This record gives sequence, structure tokens and C-alpha cells, in this order.
Amino acid sequence: MKFNSRKDPLFQLVTFGVSMILCVVVFMRITSDTPLFGAFLLGDIVGVLVVAYLLWVYFDTSYELTETSLKYKSGLIRGSISTDSIRKVIKGKSLWSGIKPATARKGLIIKYKDFQEIYISPETNDSFVEKLLEFNKDVEITTP
Repeated sequence: MKFNSRKDPLFQLVTFGVSMILCVVVFMRITSDTPLFGAFLLGDIVGVLVVAYLLWVYFDTSYELTETSLKYKSGLIRGSISTDSIRKVIKGKSLWSGIKPATARKGLIIKYKDFQEIYISPETNDSFVEKLLEFNKDVEITTP
């Protein structure tokens, strides 16, 4: 089953705010009388790449949960976790370090294997946890 990532207002503000600022700066530099070469062009290319990556993460962050695995993708961050290796899920808490293919706060911290953990933010934490428990009844669910 596929789960889209919830979009937090803070993440939306940062994504679209930075994108708008960079687009305005690039547009103003392109329409100015300054010649298009050297560091000027490199700065514009970097700005466009940053905007493209932010929008890629915003529109393409999702999770797919099957009987055998949890697949996640968010921009360049992609991977898969065996559902059998998931041992604990902490609901409603944010992870501030580590792997975070998420676009919102107060999501799910998934602990798997011995000391691995990942933070995700499905649209609804409860429906994701219910589906996960169908595939692995041994998962411990906690709330902070």
C-alpha cells in the first residue's frame, strides 16, 4: 500500500519561500545587463538545481508498505527495510538526526534491526501503523 508524505506548513513555507527567492534572484540576474558567463552562470545553475531538488522532495516523498518491505523515497534518499526487521515504532515524535525521508514533524520513528532508525511522516500515522501491524504483529508501538 502506498502512503504519501504529510506536508507540514513549516516545510511548505521553507520549500516555496526559498524557491521563490531563488527564482526571483535568477530572473533578475538573467534580465540584467551583466554578461552571462563565469561565476554568474554557475550561481544561476546552482540556484535552479536547488529549486528543482526542493520541489522534487516536496512532490515525490512517499512510502510503500508491503508484506515484505517498507520502501521509502524522498529526492535522492531512497531505500527499503524488511518489515520483519522492524521492532519498534514511536508515534508523534520527530527525529532530529539520521535518515529523514519526511516532509512534516510529529511523524513516526521506525526502529529496525539492532540500532538502526528512520523517520517518516505518512499522511496519517494511525493508518500506517495499522497496516504495518497487519504485516508484523510483533512491532512495539509507543507514543512519547
